[in-house]
Amino acid sequence: MSSIRIRPRFKDKYRIKPEEVGDLVRKHVAEFDSGCVAKILPTFIVVNIRPKEVHFWSPQLSISFEADEEDNSFTVIRGLYGPNPTVWAFFFYGYVALGILATFLGMYGFSLYYLGHDARILWVLPVLAVAALTLYIVAQFGQKIGAEQMFTLHHFFEDSIGHRIHLE
Repeated sequence: MSSIRIRPRFKDKYRIKPEEVGDLVRKHVAEFDSGCVAKILPTFIVVNIRPKEVHFWSPQLSISFEADEEDNSFTVIRGLYGPNPTVWAFFFYGYVALGILATFLGMYGFSLYYLGHDARILWVLPVLAVAALTLYIVAQFGQKIGAEQMFTLHHFFEDSIGHRIHLE
């Protein structure tokens, strides 16, 4: 399940009514000790690992579903696996901060360079690139730590609706 993709996802059509998806998940949570909990809304479900088993790298599964526009007997289900929103925000803002810093330092450094002044500040750009690469590697490491729980979420949803899901 862990891959080069930061947030694996799936999209599929099932011959089921949209309102039945939430009912199936609710029933599965109630009947089986699957290690998952779910927040169920009319067209959206968030599946998490049971609170006592959650750690910093624990993933969650966000599922949206709606009636297919072409054939109302089908429901289009989209799923997105990802970290806790707090963890996701940390990495997102880390990349944004590094990008903004690299842009402004690059503009300043190259301005100094083209004006013939000392432009040693440009040596910070490779350091920022290494920091971005480190952030990516840490994210991949965290994804590997949460891989087993990601399989738990995946199998929970497959078992709930009774269909096999293939990731994109």
